[in-house]
Amino acid sequence: MAAPRSFVWSRRIFLTVLAAFVALPVFVMVSSSLKPLQDVTGEFRWIPSGLTIRPYFDIWETVPLADYFVNSLIVAGAATVCSVVIAVFAAYAVSRYTFRGKRVFTVTVLSTQMFPGILFLLPLFLIYVNIGNATGIALFGSRGGLILTYLTFSLPFSIWMLIGYFESVPRDLDEAATVDGCGPIGALFRVVVPAAIPGIVAVAVYAFMTAWGEVLFASVMTNETTRTLAVGLQGYSTQNDVYWNQIMAASLVVSIPVVAGFLLLQRYLVTGLTAGAVK
Repeated sequence: MAAPRSFVWSRRIFLTVLAAFVALPVFVMVSSSLKPLQDVTGEFRWIPSGLTIRPYFDIWETVPLADYFVNSLIVAGAATVCSVVIAVFAAYAVSRYTFRGKRVFTVTVLSTQMFPGILFLLPLFLIYVNIGNATGIALFGSRGGLILTYLTFSLPFSIWMLIGYFESVPRDLDEAATVDGCGPIGALFRVVVPAAIPGIVAVAVYAFMTAWGEVLFASVMTNETTRTLAVGLQGYSTQNDVYWNQIMAASLVVSIPVVAGFLLLQRYLVTGLTAGAVK
């Protein structure tokens, strides 16, 4: 049965308005990044009077953007790898074995998501400073400390999501692997992990995006040498001027890895989120 004509047109109008609402900020960012600074700070025009790609070259000279880019890649990449590895083992143990405190563990992991991240800022700061004073291990102002900080955010969600996904993998596969001579670890990596690739990819994308765009903890836990991109963009705002065209250009450049990764892994991401949410 065909849908009513009024419904079809209403849907088209709604989707058109929604697409315009989403595309408008992107258009302003792109057009502003291609304008000279005086045109950006002057009267706004939808159609730029002159275009230039100079801001895309200046962004690397105004601030050490390349260093911030490397720091973000190291921190986000390490946080993603650690989150995936730890979450895989933890979720496999919870989904396949019965042990004392299992329910308490799962409830505790999930309950950590109820608290806003800012509540952990001062405790983590004091812990890192005290560890540095007592042991000489510099966690505050280092990449390692920032990686540990991001693990406190990404791990609970990653574990909870993979528990749901691993429970959707039939246990008969584990039993078949055991019959073939595999132990628990062999069954995990040879059977369960290949079947759970979409869920693992979804967890990896979530962990990477969480670490890549985080600002609050990165602004407190880093220094000049370990600063990440999300904090480094503030360098385009000085006491004398704000380089709006360079800010727009740098924002577009910074978003390229996330957007490219999302487009490449979109199929796995949708499958993983759907399967992990429904047991």
